[in-house]
Amino acid sequence: MTFDEVRLSEIFGHMSNQFIAIIGDVMLDRYIWGDVSRISPEAPVPVVDVDRESNHLGGAANVALNVKSLGANPVMFGVIGDDEHGDRLKEIFNGGGVMTDFLVVDSSRPTTVKTRVIAGSQHVVRIDYERRSELPPEVTDRVLFKLEDHLGSINALVLQDYNKGVISKKLIGGAIEIARSRNIPVCVDPKDKNFFEYRGVSAFKPNRKETEDALGRKLITEEDFESAARELLEKLECENIILTLGSRGMLLLQNDGHLRRVATRARKVADVSGAGDTVIATLSLALAAGASMEESALIANAAGG
Repeated sequence: MTFDEVRLSEIFGHMSNQFIAIIGDVMLDRYIWGDVSRISPEAPVPVVDVDRESNHLGGAANVALNVKSLGANPVMFGVIGDDEHGDRLKEIFNGGGVMTDFLVVDSSRPTTVKTRVIAGSQHVVRIDYERRSELPPEVTDRVLFKLEDHLGSINALVLQDYNKGVISKKLIGGAIEIARSRNIPVCVDPKDKNFFEYRGVSAFKPNRKETEDALGRKLITEEDFESAARELLEKLECENIILTLGSRGMLLLQNDGHLRRVATRARKVADVSGAGDTVIATLSLALAAGASMEESALIANAAGG
């Protein structure tokens, strides 16, 4: 399949009218930048002279940021702590034009924060503030209530898991049921813990390693990739499997048996972190804008590259 400019313009022209709901683990990505010129006299560790700090949206919040950057309207559902990091996250969301009305505050857990210390060009250490246990049932109910209450204006739903506790079996089942009752497509970027809970979704997008871990075998050849996709499609009874393969592109398998291999569109990049967020954001938005699954996969692959 190839695109002509008219079809691409039609799809992108419809994106700005779409509202994409994202449920997942929102995080604050903090960076401390500086230089090292000496070793600490207290221990054999470098002393970083701090030059500046920066704060960014991370985790599922980065999916919302990608949706916004494509000109559409992200609606973020998630959980933050009753703390200064949660306040900072809301400030960044609001500054980027992303609504925070549907974030649930849970005072029993901290806002997830990843703090990276960068000395020159060297990543020295990462410091995590988080609690990875599942949300209390009553907090999950609050998230689902907010979703059900607002789903009438939503065009697609993304479930974005980072194994930080927001995405649970209860939340997955509830969110999928709510979305399917409104014929809203559900796109999933999974992690290992609840890998096989996403039954009946519109698009299930694991990467190669996640699939290897879930199926308990290495995927090396084209035959391996195709066999794995067919096994996932059967187990999950979903509409589409999109297996992302890094520099080897992606594989799309649809429930009518149609198989499409999509070659990589990767550029020369130094850091591939966040590429999966870009793929799932673009995929869901293209679907909402009226693209077919094959068209959506091709656009998402180009964006991820």
